[in-house]
Amino acid sequence: MSYYKKLSFTQKILVSMLLGAALGIILNNINIYHILINQYLSNGVFEVLGKLFVNSLKMLVVPLVFCSITVGITSLGNLSLMGRIGFKAILIYLLTTAVAISLALICASVIKPGQGLEISNSIQFTAKEAPSLASVLISIVPSNPILAMAEGEMLQIILFAIILGIAITITGTKAEAFKKGIVSLNDIMMNMVSIIMKFAPIGVFCLIAKTFATQGIDMIVPLLSYFITVSLVLLLHVFLTYSAFLKFIGNVSPFLFFKKMRTAIVFAFSTASSNATIPVTLNTVEKKLGVDKSVASFTVPLGATINMDGTAIMQGVATVFIASVYMIDLTIIDYLTVILTATLASIGTAGVPGVGLIMLTMVLTQVGLPVEGVALIIGIDRLLDMMRTAVNITGDSMVSLITSKSEKSFNLNIFRDPKAGL
Repeated sequence: MSYYKKLSFTQKILVSMLLGAALGIILNNINIYHILINQYLSNGVFEVLGKLFVNSLKMLVVPLVFCSITVGITSLGNLSLMGRIGFKAILIYLLTTAVAISLALICASVIKPGQGLEISNSIQFTAKEAPSLASVLISIVPSNPILAMAEGEMLQIILFAIILGIAITITGTKAEAFKKGIVSLNDIMMNMVSIIMKFAPIGVFCLIAKTFATQGIDMIVPLLSYFITVSLVLLLHVFLTYSAFLKFIGNVSPFLFFKKMRTAIVFAFSTASSNATIPVTLNTVEKKLGVDKSVASFTVPLGATINMDGTAIMQGVATVFIASVYMIDLTIIDYLTVILTATLASIGTAGVPGVGLIMLTMVLTQVGLPVEGVALIIGIDRLLDMMRTAVNITGDSMVSLITSKSEKSFNLNIFRDPKAGL
């Protein structure tokens, strides 16, 4: 116990994750008491404690995003600066998403996952209807901002917070008291995050244990080529694409960046939710990476909503995988269609429940592939979703750093300080 207390927060999270995975795999292979284990542990203790922890974080997401964006906009002072930051962030998010799916298609075409896999006639998948472009554009503006907050509609919350921040800036000294209240509320929310994070090792342990106890690792074997291909592309995108952006555009050390991102990455992997990880990502980006608060408060929530690099990679590999299983050849035009559709859909379907599968069905429909093929990969999607989330929040942080550096509001001393944010 004394040794555990000496561990850093990141090390505690890692230990909890490894112990949870080990226990989950053991429980999944105990056949005699399988029903009791599922009832009282997997779907009992682990699920209750895990969901309590995730819900505690989600409880903070809406007020934290609302306050941080409003404070960020008001602290900029210059409205043209806000527009410039937003344009840069969205442009880089779209660019990295396009690179991600291109890399996925290239690797999948070389590895050819799905060759020789026999499909069962019983597999079925009912696709949710993708929203139309008109409905997406209309839904961005909230008719009732309070209802948008209650339902967690992130794009609507972000837009309302931006407009409120602009209005406060225009109002000037008359809105100073209200501005101070928002700043105080933002500080309170960050302290609430610190309180809840003390229970993170327990929450992570339960989440990972439940995942492996119910999913096991046997289900990966029939789809091993698909699983390995997606995992490989996710790693390549992080360590090649993000490193290139950091080194050649941000002019900072990728090694130091990834070292400081460890806690947030592990946390995102455990929760499989970019929104639930927003408090941790914000804290990491501001206090460990040295990104200016006014930039981070805008780019991180925006990235958690529209940055879908990990999901785009899954769609690229899944498209080639399903085409191979059904023995359908894809043309160059099909590949270009996949890149364009997935990149634009990353914003168009932001905030929609089951966004990954909706985006995938849109892509499959565009290139004439059977939507039923989604049923082939849905069984192992949970484990891959954990990895995709870790990639997504890493991308959010990278874009935040580069945007802040381009605006000359990046603190290099904090970035280089190994003790910063601890």
